[in-house]
Amino acid sequence: MAQIAVVGTGYVGLTTGACLALLGHDVVCVDINESKINMLKQGTVEIVEDQLQDITQDMMFKQRLRFQFGYDSTLSECEYFFICVPTPQNEDGTADLSFLRTAATSLKPLVRSGAVLINKSTVPVGSTTVVEEIIDREDIHVVSNPEFLREGSAVQDFLNPDRIVVGSKNRQVAERVLSLFESLNSTHLICSPESSETIKYASNAFLATKLTYVNAIAALCEHVGANVDDVIRGVGLDRRIGLEYMNPGPGWGGSCFPKDTQALIRIAEASGYDFPLLRGVVDLNDSQFSRMVDKIASMLLGELENKVVALLGLTFKANTNDLRESPSIRIASILKHRGAIVHAYDPTVSEQMPDIRIFTDAYECCSNAQILVICTEWNEFLHLDIEKVGLLMDQKNVLDTRNMLNPETWIESGFTYRGVGR
Repeated sequence: MAQIAVVGTGYVGLTTGACLALLGHDVVCVDINESKINMLKQGTVEIVEDQLQDITQDMMFKQRLRFQFGYDSTLSECEYFFICVPTPQNEDGTADLSFLRTAATSLKPLVRSGAVLINKSTVPVGSTTVVEEIIDREDIHVVSNPEFLREGSAVQDFLNPDRIVVGSKNRQVAERVLSLFESLNSTHLICSPESSETIKYASNAFLATKLTYVNAIAALCEHVGANVDDVIRGVGLDRRIGLEYMNPGPGWGGSCFPKDTQALIRIAEASGYDFPLLRGVVDLNDSQFSRMVDKIASMLLGELENKVVALLGLTFKANTNDLRESPSIRIASILKHRGAIVHAYDPTVSEQMPDIRIFTDAYECCSNAQILVICTEWNEFLHLDIEKVGLLMDQKNVLDTRNMLNPETWIESGFTYRGVGR
């Protein structure tokens, strides 16, 4: 059992802290947000993430996980410090390292000799050196250990990782960090801090590129009369390509892909490389939102002014409550700009938003609408009473941007159905 401090109790920090405690370690999670810490001390987890609240409460009950507001001398008991602070996007697309710098500065006088500081946040290449320079102590080690957690399945991703990457100049220190995860069955990779930091950005950029490519193929399918479902299966059965991340959609968003692709472009720029491929990926994804609105307009004979559009799903993906860079919000904004009246429903969203009328019931959201748009792949949308939806709407149109519905069932009920690439 190791004594571990996790700095930051956001999505990555809380998952990391709770799961490390589950592995048998003694963990304290530190945050400078007092209200968040007070809620966590009561066992309340605001993040919607499968199993996270149950594990957090169980580890607190077993006294392997606790929460602390601010930094104090008790942290000197810890041997490992996972830094899981936000790295938001600056206006120029670069990553803001101010939270990372503040965390390192706060920890500097508290960490004991031989301790290891572990960058878990997604940070630009060279950030390990940034922390080393702030700590400025030869008896303290700084390594990179990027996270590869998907929202909605973060706990399972932590406990069943494809790989665990540690970037360190000292192999013995890297092996110490890997020993924290020794009970997990995973491939281990030890490399330089620069390689480790690049792996995280390269992974997200590749996935974003793959999704953009699939959306482009879906658009081609619509033009040539092919069915994207068959095309994807035919392509994905090639073992070199695979079927993962091969579902067309309204465009990608969320807290990672938009920020990380822009950051990698800026990292490349700063190093003298333009990275035209990734620029094209970002531009094509931005155009995908408008393409969805154009599909909506075409189903309404080109007229959006004063048309009621019912959007089902607002979070950027199902089984989360994360609205950051949500494709649904982008689509709603374009619709509103083009004169549409936007209704929306999402299982985890209840607060009203500017220019969008939020409903707490999917059927009420559909009332008097000219078109229903599936924006997020919540499972409950598979079980809608189609006849009831049809009776509530003014016109029977449905755009399925996630290709999750059965087209034949909706068509048999009198709906005009459109998917993406279908």
